Amino acid sequence: MTSRFLLAACVTFLLLLLPTIAAAEPQQTATAAAEAVQLNLNYVWTILAAALVFFMQAGFALLETGFTRAKNAVNIIMKNVMDASAGALVFFVVGFGVMFGSSWNGFIGTDGFFLTGIEEQPESWTYAFYFFQAVFAATAATIVSGAVAERIKFNGYLVFSIAITGLIYPVFGSWAWGGLFNGGGWLESLGFIDFAGSTVVHSVGGWAALAGALVMGPRVGKYAPDGTPRAIPGHSLPLAALGVFILWLGWFGFNAGSTTAGSTDIALIAMNTFLAAGAGAVLAMATTWVRSGTPDATMTLNGVLGGLVGITAGCASMTPGFAILTGGVAGMIVVFATDALEKIIDDPVGAVAVHGVCGAWGTLAAGVFAAGGFSVAQVGVQVVGIAAAFAWTFPVSYALFYSLDRVIGLRINGELEDKGLDLHEHDVRAYPEFIARSGVEGDGASAEAAASLRGGNRR
Repeated sequence: MTSRFLLAACVTFLLLLLPTIAAAEPQQTATAAAEAVQLNLNYVWTILAAALVFFMQAGFALLETGFTRAKNAVNIIMKNVMDASAGALVFFVVGFGVMFGSSWNGFIGTDGFFLTGIEEQPESWTYAFYFFQAVFAATAATIVSGAVAERIKFNGYLVFSIAITGLIYPVFGSWAWGGLFNGGGWLESLGFIDFAGSTVVHSVGGWAALAGALVMGPRVGKYAPDGTPRAIPGHSLPLAALGVFILWLGWFGFNAGSTTAGSTDIALIAMNTFLAAGAGAVLAMATTWVRSGTPDATMTLNGVLGGLVGITAGCASMTPGFAILTGGVAGMIVVFATDALEKIIDDPVGAVAVHGVCGAWGTLAAGVFAAGGFSVAQVGVQVVGIAAAFAWTFPVSYALFYSLDRVIGLRINGELEDKGLDLHEHDVRAYPEFIARSGVEGDGASAEAAASLRGGNRR
């Protein structure tokens, strides 16, 4: 009787357990399916964001072309094409490994060249992550293009573009972001906050641009004999404005894409990015309006970019109010920094003010307005990162520009500068039907240009 009772009890228990067992397998299957969907979404979002960042190259090309003269448009386009094209190859060969390879004491990657020897990540994710980071590297390089526009030889610029993509940018990137993929950098270990690259990308590009502008000297006619800066208007503000709108669009990939994951986090990042850019434009416009009596279009456009650069470091952690404050302050900084820098360098597009100075501000703001509240220690780490970026990028870039100038000569001479780099460097005009005031010789200042250069107008 007892055995029959036990047998009946066991059978009853099994019958009760069967639905649970049956339900477990579909639940496990559903969990695996959800994980696979999320993984695929991460890939799709990262590639889409990288494509948006790549499209920013078109924005930079239009912005720089519009802010400079028609006779140099082809040269600007060629530099931007090479920043992306040669940059992609150099970053594949060496830059990615320097930035994300196994770290040597937190200072530089030692493997991962040609994307080989990386065992910690799936091969397909290495490809996706490389694409995303390569377009960031191209962005850092092309910041320099605008600051040295209209007077640098194409071959010398190409050498520098390769150097910043393959070494200068990746080295600092390894300090701040190495742990995103493999290893870890010394700045990262301190808790440095730079989510999408206010300093890693933009200040690095800005400080390299400062070095280039100093070595190159100003364009002929930029300064009066007493040193007063003269305006040299660009040939198409509509082109520049279109470039800014393209950059604004691409920045959503730049910032929100830095999650490298299709998650709800991108909502706050996208909103902060949008708000900061708007605040930068409004405050830059208002500042010029108060100072000169008219709202300046060029400064307003650069105010958009200043706001975008400023929010890039803290876009993932700031509240919307602090994002607006960060972008608005960046917009004002653009105006005052551009005026101050114009006294010592000729920067046709304001690259140093927008990317270098606003990048430093944005990185500092990420610490001051951190989500966890104000911390002196965190602000100190941010200052260390800002200083480290300058201490590495500026002297190395200056030394390279200076060496190139001495070895191959970077500067176009006065008469050729007047004719334009399109004819001299590429034997073509961007606008074939365009006839300059003095015919095919340039924009009407050849004799004055040559005389000025002989007189030492190189500052």
